[in-house]
Amino acid sequence: MTELTAVRTEAEAPEVTLTAGAVRRVQFLIQKQTQEDAPLALRIGVKGGGCSGLSYSMTLDAKPADPAKDFVTEQDGITILIDRKSARFLDGIQLDYTTANLMEGGWKWSNPNAQRSCGCGTSFTPK
Repeated sequence: MTELTAVRTEAEAPEVTLTAGAVRRVQFLIQKQTQEDAPLALRIGVKGGGCSGLSYSMTLDAKPADPAKDFVTEQDGITILIDRKSARFLDGIQLDYTTANLMEGGWKWSNPNAQRSCGCGTSFTPK
């Protein structure tokens, strides 16, 4: 019997998961910075640089998504924008935020597309 697997097409948004801790933190940051007429979205991406080759980027963005340049997805009321160039590096990623302790707290990126990550977890080498 042949096992069927789902194949993501270039037109589909990458799968991104925010943990409950990340959702709470993003909602807090959006609430803190939102202006009346400008709803904010979470923009994530990658850029060249960092210890391992590519580094993660994350901002709150008031600009509307450009369908020619951005994928748009939503989780728990948070709009997530991912530029098309970064999408292949972020498909399947999980973003967490924890305040477990001062040394290990903050944003954590769990990326199945990373061959290796730097010690601080902010950059990676793609597979």
